[in-house]
Amino acid sequence: MLGDSRAFSGFSTDDIGRAKEFYAETLGLRVSEEHGMLTLDLAGGSRVLVYPKGESHTPASFTVLNFPVDDIERTVDALVARGVDFERYDGFGQDERGIARQEGPAIAWFKDPAGNVLSVLQE
Repeated sequence: MLGDSRAFSGFSTDDIGRAKEFYAETLGLRVSEEHGMLTLDLAGGSRVLVYPKGESHTPASFTVLNFPVDDIERTVDALVARGVDFERYDGFGQDERGIARQEGPAIAWFKDPAGNVLSVLQE
């Protein structure tokens, strides 16, 4: 029934202006704004909606957006140079950059200005 639908996901933010700056300037994504909401246009034609919730926003405690990359070390270093802080989680054996390499792909987590968890990963 919905197999041909061009579905998209979304998550909230407490500040559309800060989110737009972060996703466009810091991460380098194509971002459009309409009706007070953002659309992140991702490679491959995917889209993600970022919508305002103001003071009622609660950051996602799980990863809402994963960015596969060819070189995780280079990507983490470039994001750190742009002011991104990488998260450290107990039990993941992360290295000095915050990259976990135990089970699955190498992955490093960071948060957007609203506290939502994002990641870069190298498959």
